[in-house]
Amino acid sequence: MTALENAATTPKPEPDLRDPAGSRPSGLRRVVAAAMAGAVAEWYEFFLYGTASALVFGHVFFRSSGNAVDGIIAAFALYAVGFLARPFGGLLFGHFGDRVGRKALLQLSLVIVGITTFLMGCLPTFAAIGYWAPILLVTLRLIQGFAFGGEWGGAVLLVSEHSPDDRRGFWASWPQAGVPLGNVLATVVLLVLSANLSDEQFLSWGWRIGFWLSAVVVIVGYWVRSSVDDAPIFQEAQARMEADRSRSLGILEVLRRHWREVLIGIGARFAENILYYIVVTFSITYLKLVVEVDTAPILALMLAAHLLHFFMIPAAGLLSDLIGRRPVYLTGAVLTAGWGFLAFPMMDTGNYAVIIVAITLGLAIESLTYAPYSALMTEMFPTHIRYTALSFCYQVAPILAGSLAPLIAISLLNGFHSSIPISLYLVAAAAISVIAVGFAKETAGKSLRTVDAEAAER
Repeated sequence: MTALENAATTPKPEPDLRDPAGSRPSGLRRVVAAAMAGAVAEWYEFFLYGTASALVFGHVFFRSSGNAVDGIIAAFALYAVGFLARPFGGLLFGHFGDRVGRKALLQLSLVIVGITTFLMGCLPTFAAIGYWAPILLVTLRLIQGFAFGGEWGGAVLLVSEHSPDDRRGFWASWPQAGVPLGNVLATVVLLVLSANLSDEQFLSWGWRIGFWLSAVVVIVGYWVRSSVDDAPIFQEAQARMEADRSRSLGILEVLRRHWREVLIGIGARFAENILYYIVVTFSITYLKLVVEVDTAPILALMLAAHLLHFFMIPAAGLLSDLIGRRPVYLTGAVLTAGWGFLAFPMMDTGNYAVIIVAITLGLAIESLTYAPYSALMTEMFPTHIRYTALSFCYQVAPILAGSLAPLIAISLLNGFHSSIPISLYLVAAAAISVIAVGFAKETAGKSLRTVDAEAAER
């Protein structure tokens, strides 16, 4: 019998029922859990750092000037430094993620973030080693930011590339929902510590416990992620790249052939990114310095808001499947422009119920611009450069937006003693996103194979 005849008569293998490609709900849910596990771990650590910047680091790692605002400004400046390393991490992780797979690079980023966060909890204070304290802190922050650069793109793609076309907005938003879940976990830890320790104990050693607990969170996240594989569409793209050695990879192709989409992806993040960091990071400082709310009530308010945010994100993602990415996104960007004028006066009342409404409203608005972003970006770039493109857009935007938001906000408050300039800052951020998304094409329901085919034709 010839080889051709033998191949023709050989029975086709049964489909692998263990394949988590998303054809079965159980497989897709497992992929979502794996993506979220890492997101929860990494955002636990990120929110822990942001909250510690507002409450602790200004006292512990910098020379006292007698003005509490000065220490907070210095801590927020270091907070921004971590964002500078993110695009470089995004490019490196994205490049190799497009070559060898999403999962392997996601595991590596998770381990690096876990180690650096644990070491932050071990750092000596300024009183012990002087200026080496902020130097070591910024070094760890840069390494952590580098690893963070590869996390979001890989986690989102792990889910997006497994998802059905008509529900990609919903499923791809779940890794985004790992952000408030990680924040909830970090807030619970800080709330328990601050409630059971005196202010002196918390500033002296209590805050370190939250950083050390990151080791447990990372181990759990790593274990969950080890159970899934890359999507079939990525494996197909790998095979095509092996056959076509002339195809360029990485950031050069992204910028040369998809510069329009890159500008849209960066600009679209301004409203979401700036609003988010003002709500979850700067608001803590505003409530403590201006409204004079104690630390424990602030953390309790944030906990409630993050819990609600967890449910808002997939709801907004589903809405983008039903009515489109652009309408949901543009609505959120327009509402961002008005949040500050309403929310800061609400916080000024000092009434906890009014404050939680203000914070929750901000996170609800942010959900409309955050949840659709993952699906929109996935549907704009072909598979063979998608990790690089998504990581680059997602990580470059915060350098100009979220990384500076707490620092700009506290500087405006310190200079004008009013929340109005901060509200106007949000108006400018919203305008940039409205313009960017206005140039985007509607992608809801689009097949990723169609995206690949269109890119190949170009």
